[in-house]
Amino acid sequence: MCQPTFTQEETREINALQSELLTSMTPYFLADDVKKVKELFGRIQMSGSIERNVFGLNPMLLGLQTAKIAIEETGLKRDGVIAILLHSCESTLHLEPEETERLFGTGVRHILHGLDRVQQLYLRTPVVESENYRNLLVSFAEDMRVILIMIADRVNLMRQIRDTDKEEEKRRVSEEASYLYAPLAHKLGLYKLKSELEDLSLKYLEHDAYYMIKEKLNATKRARDAYIERFIGPIDEKLRAAGLRFHMKGRTKSIHSIWQKMKKQKCGFEGIYDLFAIRIIIDAPPEKEKMQCWQTFSIITDMYQPNPKRMRDWLSVPKSNGYESLHITVLGPENKWVEVQIRTERMDEVAERGLAAHWRYKGVKGESGIDEWLNNIRSALESNDDLQMMDQFKMDLYEDEVFVFTPKGDLLKFPKGATVLDFAYSIHSNVGNRCVGGRINDKLVPVREPLRSGDQVEILTSNNQKPKRDWLQIVKTSRAKSKIRLALKETQVKDGLYAKEMLERRFKNRKIEMEEATMSHLIKKLGFKETSDFYKQLADEKLDPNEVIEKYVEVKQALSGNAPQVPVRSAEEFSYENPDEQIALHNDDVLVVDRNLKGIDYQLAKCCNPIYGDNIFGFVTVNGGIKVHRANCPNAPELRKRFGYRIVRARWSGKGTSQYSITLRVVGNDDIGIVNNITSIISKEEKIVMRSINIDSHDGLFGGILVVQVDDTSRLEALIKKLRTVKGVKQVERV
Repeated sequence: MCQPTFTQEETREINALQSELLTSMTPYFLADDVKKVKELFGRIQMSGSIERNVFGLNPMLLGLQTAKIAIEETGLKRDGVIAILLHSCESTLHLEPEETERLFGTGVRHILHGLDRVQQLYLRTPVVESENYRNLLVSFAEDMRVILIMIADRVNLMRQIRDTDKEEEKRRVSEEASYLYAPLAHKLGLYKLKSELEDLSLKYLEHDAYYMIKEKLNATKRARDAYIERFIGPIDEKLRAAGLRFHMKGRTKSIHSIWQKMKKQKCGFEGIYDLFAIRIIIDAPPEKEKMQCWQTFSIITDMYQPNPKRMRDWLSVPKSNGYESLHITVLGPENKWVEVQIRTERMDEVAERGLAAHWRYKGVKGESGIDEWLNNIRSALESNDDLQMMDQFKMDLYEDEVFVFTPKGDLLKFPKGATVLDFAYSIHSNVGNRCVGGRINDKLVPVREPLRSGDQVEILTSNNQKPKRDWLQIVKTSRAKSKIRLALKETQVKDGLYAKEMLERRFKNRKIEMEEATMSHLIKKLGFKETSDFYKQLADEKLDPNEVIEKYVEVKQALSGNAPQVPVRSAEEFSYENPDEQIALHNDDVLVVDRNLKGIDYQLAKCCNPIYGDNIFGFVTVNGGIKVHRANCPNAPELRKRFGYRIVRARWSGKGTSQYSITLRVVGNDDIGIVNNITSIISKEEKIVMRSINIDSHDGLFGGILVVQVDDTSRLEALIKKLRTVKGVKQVERV
């Protein structure tokens, strides 16, 4: 919207504000700054036209008004003020960044760049009510002064639109002031601006509520002031008699705070008893701060009855943000409850300057990292506007997290290093599984492309795509990793079933019977610990089915004794020299197995995992080694029936320190607390180590597979007994 000329009233106000600002900033301006600013403003006024905003307001006048607020309320000085003035008329001046830097230096250009970035971000997504947006806004701003300028600008705009007839735009501006700018001002300790933003927002959004509270406050002001005098009079006398140095002040709640409390407590104005609070600020030396605060507390509670439920002690243990104070609510004259805040000058200074603030317990939630940065800016601004000073307070959110947009404009948060694939899995596991790439800011990118704050991301999928194992190295979020593992597991199961069916058909075609026991033996002989890995390699064509069948025939012949091979050796043929006699073959044909498993070619069978104390037997393998099985091994009957001549009696001997890996199956109610109790018991057991735990849940029950390391059966039995006593555990058994 363009208006050809400045109104006379605008011209008078612009000239007056310009003169006032340039005069007040003279100590901070460089030699030619005033001259350059006047020349630029003169160029605008001489042009005879200026682009007004949606409310028809003059941007040059708005800029001067905003600069005045920024100087008085935020402490901005040379670079910040010049940036405000230039940015307000940017569309008319058309200054290039290089020319800005030549005229006013790097600092001004830097702030203007931040303002432009934030404006672009806003144009991309006008939905700004989320905490993620506030954090992204801060990262885009780059320089904290950009945020301060935005707050001052919004306060000024809220003041100027009081009488506008653009109701829809007025509502939008007011809503943004409430849930975006007011929380930022609160974090920065700009309490006056924060309260003004909240009150004006309430005034424009809920007109009736605002004026109802305002009228009632005005009607009760004289009585309230008189009551405060009656309340603090006796306190003042007692504190002075105690020799304390202090001052007191009353603080009436803002209209917005009263309205929020009325809604929360579901009561009328008359039901809000703490419309004001009394603040007692003690001038105490550091070593006597706490003592004098508690002394004041004692004097007041002796005079007025305290409400123990309303006492807050942030003196003994300060808040995590550093806030220190004693808050008590006492029953004053006329049986009215009054809140009293007791603190020292130092504590009050910390709170008032925003280093502590009240934003945590006021419900304004923040992200780690941002808060510390915001909370420290205020003091730096009050003392110095130098760019180098500001640099130490910058915080690049890319260090911790990035914020990106969906095609619909929704804002999502990811850890630093997250990729397009993480984004895909955050939408849905099926989208992630079929992801072939993405489009970031309309540019095609691969699945491993890292995300950057402010990116708009669209996912590209294909029905032919399947998850790959190397995707686990690409993604950063735990959600994506777990979804990929689950998809790989499901794919492996499907591929394994297909490979098994294919192999069975090949066996039938060659008229060979496929026996499970022989196949298991072959799979282990080929070096596979898991059957699923064997079938996966078949599915991936890394194993030739014909070669597998040939080896199967060889193994079957070897097991049946029909193939020419090295004769099976009896256990008695083994010679072993060991001075400790840890393993010995006695004349009674019993294999004596030392607890430490040293000195002879044998292994503990994986099918039953025997441990010290179990009843065991030895089984001579085709390679001449011995596998030690438990007597109740699931495979024992078949081994005795078919290969009885290879069975060797065995028993344990000696005392050692070896630990054995044991698998336990636990079934119980589907409750994370039960699992925590189980792992807690295991962790507290001496000489028992938990190797892994896998939990699956179904129909209200969980099934857990625990792998632990124990010394012997006695410890194992004691552990099982303890696990069975856990409330909610249905079954514990050794696998």
